[in-house]
Amino acid sequence: MVKKIAVATGTRAEFGLLQPLLEKIVADPETELQLIVTGMHLSPEFGMTVNEIRDAGYEIADEIEILLSSDTGVGTAKSVGLATIGFADTLRRLTPDWLVVLGDRFEILAAATAAMLVGVPIAHIHGGERTEGLIDEPIRHSVTKMAMLHFVSTPEYRKRVIQLGEDPERVFHVGAIGLDRVRQDYFLSKRQVAYQLGIDSQKPWCTVTYHPVTLDPASVETSVNALIGAMRARQDLYFIITKANADENGRKVNSMLAEYVDTAVNASLFDSLGSKRYLSCVKASELVLGNSSSALIEAPHLGTPTVDIGIRQQGRARGKSVVNCDETQADIEAAISTALRISDVKAFESSPYYNGGAAEPIVATLKNQRSRRIKSFFDVEFNV
Repeated sequence: MVKKIAVATGTRAEFGLLQPLLEKIVADPETELQLIVTGMHLSPEFGMTVNEIRDAGYEIADEIEILLSSDTGVGTAKSVGLATIGFADTLRRLTPDWLVVLGDRFEILAAATAAMLVGVPIAHIHGGERTEGLIDEPIRHSVTKMAMLHFVSTPEYRKRVIQLGEDPERVFHVGAIGLDRVRQDYFLSKRQVAYQLGIDSQKPWCTVTYHPVTLDPASVETSVNALIGAMRARQDLYFIITKANADENGRKVNSMLAEYVDTAVNASLFDSLGSKRYLSCVKASELVLGNSSSALIEAPHLGTPTVDIGIRQQGRARGKSVVNCDETQADIEAAISTALRISDVKAFESSPYYNGGAAEPIVATLKNQRSRRIKSFFDVEFNV
């Protein structure tokens, strides 16, 4: 019997991570993909990246519009409400055997809530992780409690999911799914990327992604100004900047970056690069700068050092090629200099996220596991 597997995606980065899994589901005669597209994918302001999904050849089962033209927590809360209504209707119509969700964003919370309430079992990717500067932290653990299957990226995160009361037999250490893409034949050359983007290929590159710290929204202007100051001070580098997500203050970050790029001769700003171009940029760069999870997970496997700014990724596992710094111009400049001096190959090999490929064991598990709604709380024995 063919298993119907619904997969929800709301952002460009998440879609890039999910692509190896989508390919496996489509290719397997025992599984049927039901791709649900929502969030930033459907917003012209954020690049209308649903077109990238169509261009990749995927059939979309449904599109759920949820974003408001708001840059506040209240706007995000209202978007969660719209998304919950939309996912409830969609899941009732599609009747999937599994809903697969990745990570910790607010639209994923809505998808999981709707699935739990209408009786669709949930498989969660990248649970158990810590990002203490974000509202995503409690969202991730909430989705864990609603999910029936868990596919985690490190042994440490597997322990944490079990600590949350999940049965060890349903928690699988598969590694970070984004690393399924990190293979030699996948990338564009620096010259190809530069031609496609219309940017300078002569200077050394730095790929930049900076998202707002949602648990400290008051600091966003000071933090972005510090980042901009550090970029202005490094005229020897060319900065390829991707826009922030649709989080609280995300539009403010993007407005400040756009104003900077208008006068900078060594920087370009893009709504979305797409998965292949983004990873190719990272591979061709001298370093990655910002506070994105990809800088901690994918960049080390591409041999590119990382400067991780501030507390957004605080608590997330990292290898020795990642340099953390405070959100001041002086600290960012110093961290850039430190990262550019990293050359020891063992620093890049120390990343904890690879476990032989994630997509294949995820599909195999989804095919073989019986869909069910009832689960028991797993009590961990420990002393406190």
